Amino acid sequence: MRPLPTVELHGKAGGYVPDRLDWTIPQDWDAYTPAEHKVWQTLYQRQIKQIKDRACADFMAGLDRLNIANEIPRFERLNDILHAATGWQIVAVPGLVPDEVFFEHLANRRFPAGQFIRTADQLDYLQEPDVFHDVFGHVPMLMHPVMADFIQAYGQGGLRAQGLGALEPLARLYWYTVEFGLVREGGEVRIFGAGILSSHSETPYALESPVPNRIMFDLERVMRTRYRIDDFQETYFVLPDLERLLHFTQEDFAPLYARIKAQAALAPGDVIAGDDVLHLSVPTF
Repeated sequence: MRPLPTVELHGKAGGYVPDRLDWTIPQDWDAYTPAEHKVWQTLYQRQIKQIKDRACADFMAGLDRLNIANEIPRFERLNDILHAATGWQIVAVPGLVPDEVFFEHLANRRFPAGQFIRTADQLDYLQEPDVFHDVFGHVPMLMHPVMADFIQAYGQGGLRAQGLGALEPLARLYWYTVEFGLVREGGEVRIFGAGILSSHSETPYALESPVPNRIMFDLERVMRTRYRIDDFQETYFVLPDLERLLHFTQEDFAPLYARIKAQAALAPGDVIAGDDVLHLSVPTF
């Protein structure tokens, strides 16, 4: 299990009281210090080496168009590029926001990005998403029209799921795709999830470690499966292609939520009958 050091928490987790109902704040780019820009450069430079030949081609294409290697990006500049590509924009928030605020932003093609950046002694692990995770990890894929449409539909679905009491299975879909998703590409398995691509150590682990399961994606199976927030994932799910995400946006999830509610949740490392297993966990001791 990863160590969880005592650190300052931000946004909802830190008890932040918002001035605005949508929780947005100015990015205040000029207030970033040289040390904070140096943290960004360090994170970027070491992560670009890790994702080479591991990230999916669409992520790399989006990252190349953003040109964010040298300093914490100005959201205004990124929004010019992002909005022209897919109609999305980034809005600055103080950290994690309430579910309904998050869904409302996504439903309107606004991606809430933490305005703060981790410190130099937190390079390897942070308990909450910061500007590096949110911008480096998420925004390149928002340049892709499929992911752009899927995440908007996810926000719309989240607003509906609140009324159905189904936030937990829907959160699992986001976790195992947008955050920790793998995809087949040219006969190989590649990464498109932001939680992996912004993590120096989980990037090689997700593809090459013998420890986690890698299972072909099945929507109901995924929405039944709990996940880890305190360690690397015990199971990764592999999409056959990114276009499959759009199929999910056309489904009525209400009957699916009802079936899932009637079944026991699956543990993160479970393998069940019917799974299309690409790699079965081989624990190391």
